[in-house]
Amino acid sequence: MSINKEIIVNGITVAFDNERNLLEVIRKAGIEIPTFCYHSELSIYGACRLCVVEVEGRGVMATCSTKPEPGMVIHTDTKQIRSIRKINIELLLANHDRECPSCVRSANCTLQDLARRLGVEEVRYKQLEEREEIDHSSPSLTRDPNKCVLCGDCVRVCDEVQGIGAIDFIGRGANAKVAPAFDQDLSSVECVNCGQCAAVCPTGAIIPKQDRNDVWDLLHDDSKIVVAQVAPAVRVGLGEHFGFEPGENTAGQLVNALKMMGFDYVFDTSFAADMTIFEEATEFLDRLGGSAPLPMFTSCCPAWVKFAEIYFPELLPNLSSCKSPQQMFGSVAKKVLPAKLNADKKDIVVVSIMPCTAKKYEATLDKFKHEDIPEVDKVLTTVEVGRMINSAGIKFDELDPEAFDMPLGFSTGAGVIFGATGGVMEAALRFAYEKVEGKTIKQLEFKEVRGLDAVKEATVNVGGTDLKVAVVYGLKKAKELAEKIRAGEADYHFVEVMACPGGCIAGAGQPITHDIEVRKERAKGLYTADKRMQLHKSQDNYMVQECYNECMGGEAGSHEAHHTLHTNYQNRCQIFDARVPVLKGDADKLLPIIVTICTKQENDPGQKLLALIVDYVKNNNLADKVEIEAAFTSRPSADGTIAVTVGSQTVERSKFKNAINTEEELANNAEFAKIKEAIDKELA
Repeated sequence: MSINKEIIVNGITVAFDNERNLLEVIRKAGIEIPTFCYHSELSIYGACRLCVVEVEGRGVMATCSTKPEPGMVIHTDTKQIRSIRKINIELLLANHDRECPSCVRSANCTLQDLARRLGVEEVRYKQLEEREEIDHSSPSLTRDPNKCVLCGDCVRVCDEVQGIGAIDFIGRGANAKVAPAFDQDLSSVECVNCGQCAAVCPTGAIIPKQDRNDVWDLLHDDSKIVVAQVAPAVRVGLGEHFGFEPGENTAGQLVNALKMMGFDYVFDTSFAADMTIFEEATEFLDRLGGSAPLPMFTSCCPAWVKFAEIYFPELLPNLSSCKSPQQMFGSVAKKVLPAKLNADKKDIVVVSIMPCTAKKYEATLDKFKHEDIPEVDKVLTTVEVGRMINSAGIKFDELDPEAFDMPLGFSTGAGVIFGATGGVMEAALRFAYEKVEGKTIKQLEFKEVRGLDAVKEATVNVGGTDLKVAVVYGLKKAKELAEKIRAGEADYHFVEVMACPGGCIAGAGQPITHDIEVRKERAKGLYTADKRMQLHKSQDNYMVQECYNECMGGEAGSHEAHHTLHTNYQNRCQIFDARVPVLKGDADKLLPIIVTICTKQENDPGQKLLALIVDYVKNNNLADKVEIEAAFTSRPSADGTIAVTVGSQTVERSKFKNAINTEEELANNAEFAKIKEAIDKELA
């Protein structure tokens, strides 16, 4: 005999089935229980205590951490519950920097919303007077500990979704706070700049770095020609900032608004996305012919690229050498626009409008500067440009749409779908299929790589070859997939990786939402835009081909194209929690040598290797010329190897497989010989 699974909420009978907790069941009844720390995609934490209700016979309970049981009788808004919630909000406000009018999150702050909802009109508790220093070190994010309410959302998304753990709780009691390891700056730890911490932060304790004022200064500088490039996902996210429905394409209105604000030209990053497919698909086909290792990973997402540089340096040869569309556009713009506009390259300013905070970091990298001129000068997020439009007094919803400027504003549907997970893969398949088959493709859509599943796999027959492809978002899932590939447990030809859930549509620079239905509508908006365009394959973008003919050797993969549109990667595996000096010489210029020791690896052989290096330096009378440090990390390598840096060179990860090696075995190891050779070469 089956038992009806029902509870009673405020006198209403509510059925439940597979809901994780009372909170989800109560929300089914149309009652919005307040909460800071609850996200359906994260683990249950129960820190904020705002979601409490009264359960008859049991008392006050937190709904997020209580499982529903048949027959429960629940009251969600008693006098006691209202008092508890109100006191909690007052205590949070007492410990909170209340500079609300100037806060970036002022219009979208959970703390403000709940204070108004619960009728908090005064704070009866003394405000915290000690202020912590704001962390401006990251090019992508600003961290203000004074606004943190210790909900732990950022900690959990960094660990559970991205698999990194760049921030965590430190200290105890009244001294507890959220910070990077050893209370360092964000720029000093393994943060990959994805910004998902900012996307889940309810108050503004972590926000995207704001570059609006710098862009206003550029727009007001008459000596500069300021051009904008607009990423695909921006067009289906920006409208939400102005009350449009999620997924509505507002690209035309944005072009109009940017021209009104003072931008001289407005181009489409989708042009560079098409160009990316020219290069990336050509590179992939070359790899299929045996020119480089497989699988090939996409390189469009800078957060994923930095993640690979830190955690999977041995897979860097598998990353496509193509620049991201943002950087491709910047390099092409700085190459072709000076002649077209009769202007000096240094006077042309490229401003990117992106859904992503990692793009801010990417644009600052030295490898994307030439003669000290960056390919991309400034990066604005979707929300930042929305705030700029507001500040200019432009009524966005009343604007007529305008077209992107040519030629760098012309794109195909394949370039537009880059903004959704699976879009890069589908665009590449449209290109590769037609190139290999040698005939016009009839089936334009590869729906098996679409959708919001975190991992998708497909096999596509191209020219008689079964291509095994995978699409993954969320860096923790990407890490699991990469580990399987490294271990030989998974076999693919091509893998697309994006850091953010659902791809760029849910980048940390987009209007904040935790509703998966909103993500679906944004993705749908991109695929709808693809259908409405006349051209759907990157290879049909004749203006990209004209660009190749004019200044890049006439075809994808040419020497000039490779010089302009491709890049290289840096082994960043040595990102440390702490360093300890071991030996410091007397010379003015010392050669730095860093040896990694993992605190989570029992009997770590790095200590033995460090001793060997110190002995070698001393025995060869080099001690006055070097500076040796032990770098402690909590991130063990997957294969137990040790990383050693000599000067700017990261020596190949030394194959000291385990701690049973004797010092004699280590000393005779071929990898140690490479370290000695690197030291001698640097000091020669």
